Amino acid sequence: MASFVIEGGHKLSGSIIPQGAKNEALQIISATLLTDQEVHITNIPNILDVNNLIDLIRCMGVKVSMIAPGEYSFCAANINLDYVRSEEFLVKSRALRGSVLLVGPLVGRFGYAIFPKPGGDKIGRRRIDTHLVGISALGAKCSYNSEKFFYEIVADKLQGSYMLLDEPSVTGTANVIMTAVLTPGETTIFNAACEPYLQQLCKMLNSMGAKISGVGSNLLRIEGVSSLKGTTHRLLPDMIEVGSFIGMAAMTHSSLTIKDVSIPDLGIIPSAFRRLGITVEEQGDDLHIPEQEGYEIDTFMDGSILTIADAPWPGLTPDLLSVFLVVATQARGSVLIHQKMFESRLFFVDKLIDMGAQIILCDPHRATVIGLGGRVPLRPASMVSPDIRAGIALLIAAMSAEGTSTIGSIDQIDRGYQNIDTRLNALGAHITRISK
Repeated sequence: MASFVIEGGHKLSGSIIPQGAKNEALQIISATLLTDQEVHITNIPNILDVNNLIDLIRCMGVKVSMIAPGEYSFCAANINLDYVRSEEFLVKSRALRGSVLLVGPLVGRFGYAIFPKPGGDKIGRRRIDTHLVGISALGAKCSYNSEKFFYEIVADKLQGSYMLLDEPSVTGTANVIMTAVLTPGETTIFNAACEPYLQQLCKMLNSMGAKISGVGSNLLRIEGVSSLKGTTHRLLPDMIEVGSFIGMAAMTHSSLTIKDVSIPDLGIIPSAFRRLGITVEEQGDDLHIPEQEGYEIDTFMDGSILTIADAPWPGLTPDLLSVFLVVATQARGSVLIHQKMFESRLFFVDKLIDMGAQIILCDPHRATVIGLGGRVPLRPASMVSPDIRAGIALLIAAMSAEGTSTIGSIDQIDRGYQNIDTRLNALGAHITRISK
């Protein structure tokens, strides 16, 4: 396993452009299976999760051509369904959480899908009921193989339907949409997720000939069409990477400009960092984080302790709570971090406690951070990255610590962040990648 050796205490300076959005890429690339015509996608990030999905659909028979770095064309004219039924497909899918997004396109276009229990981050239970119930409402039949631990979905005849999702799951909503666009009749999805990346998926599908209305709301109506055509699509910048860079600038007392961030699609992320006392300036479509010697956590209007919690869009994305938590350790004041969705995502805080952070882990979902205002700098440590978002939080902590830290299992970080060591070193960081 590769590792990072980080010499902390160095300030960053300059500007950086965020990569294309990982979570959008997984949806958009999966949607290329819905047509036999060519789909051209730009701003695709060069990260493990995306590359593994591209490799998987290539094995399924999709013709994939790399036109330039970050720019690909996909043509799914000849899908090999025998491969989809193979053990190799299950093995590859099991290692990639994003493979679940292939279900909707496969069922919608071919009437068949098979997939294992999802892989990916080890952050607690990740239910797929919303996916299965939604697709079943369109007429598909789902069964579970308890010996080989995979689901099989067969759809002899699909028909549009009304459904009220039990939760606004982003990937669940995406799968239902991708099934419904080729399903005869009208499908109504209430309590749909409406994140910017899901809006992007709907816009791309509409450009391919789909008929989706209500985009951006939690009530979607889809009139099924018989086929979709090719299109060209550009991914949004990754809002999680944007938030990570804001946290890095604050923790290292740096002046940093984050370029071309698509501010309207960041939602409350900039204002949430401002609640921690971090200055975030909007300059056109760029964000500038000026150098600050310190920052102070806000309180609620009655003076009670601030709570930062995740919520479905337009609430705060859960993928950034790890960053907010680590940034709060060096602020003045206290904050309660409430991670509602995943019961294991906060367990990395023991590493921060070892580094000198004042954190009380209340339960698997809540942690109280007592910021010491930089009076007690974080100590260097040797750590292991448990998942993508905890990994970047630990990297931020190591960059702010005085001394040399080591982070192992950085393949977890590489799953979501493109060449992060090279890009940060260009700004003044001292990060060495050690391959083993």
